[in-house]
Amino acid sequence: EVQLVESGGGLVHPGGSLRLSCAASGFFFSDAGMSWVRQAPGKGLERVSAIDSPDGNTYYAEPVKGRFTISRDNAKNTLYLQMNSLKTEDSAVYYCTLGYYGSNTRGQGIQVTVSS
Repeated sequence: EVQLVESGGGLVHPGGSLRLSCAASGFFFSDAGMSWVRQAPGKGLERVSAIDSPDGNTYYAEPVKGRFTISRDNAKNTLYLQMNSLKTEDSAVYYCTLGYYGSNTRGQGIQVTVSS
């Protein structure tokens, strides 16, 4: 059974940083492309970032380029999203998702709130 469990969210002031983690199990993580998507209140899902395997190619949505960094530790079956210079518009539920282009297989989500 595929399991994706996010952690690391919370409340942060504008300009602050957070690092999201996603612990993966139930599939060959090192062979899988992975992505982060988010959903803000009243809005649809937005693909934020992705990392492919095995080449490690990455994707960033325009609003987060230069501020977010996606990475993975295949030895720990863990996906990360380092988020710096956070803005209020980054507030959303963030989901770890199987697949470079995303899929319906995702974690339970974790709240990120950027507010002063």
